[in-house]
Amino acid sequence: MTDVRWWRPLLACLGLVLLASLVVLVARASGISVVPQFGELRRVVESTGAWGPLAFVLLQVLLNVPPFPRTVFTVSAGVLFGAVAGTVLTLLATALAAVAAFLLVRLTGGRLVARYATHPRAVWVRRRLDHHGTLAVTSLRLIPMVPFAAMNYLAGLSQVRFRPYLVGTVLGSAPGTIAIVALGDAVTGHLPPALLIVSGGCAVVGLAGVVLAARRPLPEEEPAA
Repeated sequence: MTDVRWWRPLLACLGLVLLASLVVLVARASGISVVPQFGELRRVVESTGAWGPLAFVLLQVLLNVPPFPRTVFTVSAGVLFGAVAGTVLTLLATALAAVAAFLLVRLTGGRLVARYATHPRAVWVRRRLDHHGTLAVTSLRLIPMVPFAAMNYLAGLSQVRFRPYLVGTVLGSAPGTIAIVALGDAVTGHLPPALLIVSGGCAVVGLAGVVLAARRPLPEEEPAA
């Protein structure tokens, strides 16, 4: 008799409903919209005092497991916490959100998102994740056209292992995060010139990684000897 594991998608659906409800409740309790703007984030952080960084990270994680944009958090981190602390907090929240989405897909067997993974671009991403591990994750995270949440879901559907996924996520998210957080910090006028050089260097390394991943053939694409 085939074990269909019917309870896994059911639990996942319930989990998503609970997560969405929690996001709405937290947003309403804080007096902010579901997708907060900078002014709302600043008010929440300032109202929580010393717990502000933790509140910022938790709110970003809750909103980035679903397909909500990260940009408002990344820019706000630079303004609220400065370039260095803002980068650390944003990368931490990014990693936690990516892990949560990845594990959610793995635990449910991918049933909730598999139907959306047949698009040619999604197939292209999954094949590189299957065969290139950390390099693929890192390079794909560097491509702005690959949405953060969609990448998390596709990684959960692929054969990539957890450690390469996590390492690649942090490495690949770092250049864009540094650049955008630095932009937010520049608004305050406290951005060190050296950080601009680091940001530019990260962008160059990121571009090289994208080109390398795109040109590196998959096993079935390698020419016969």
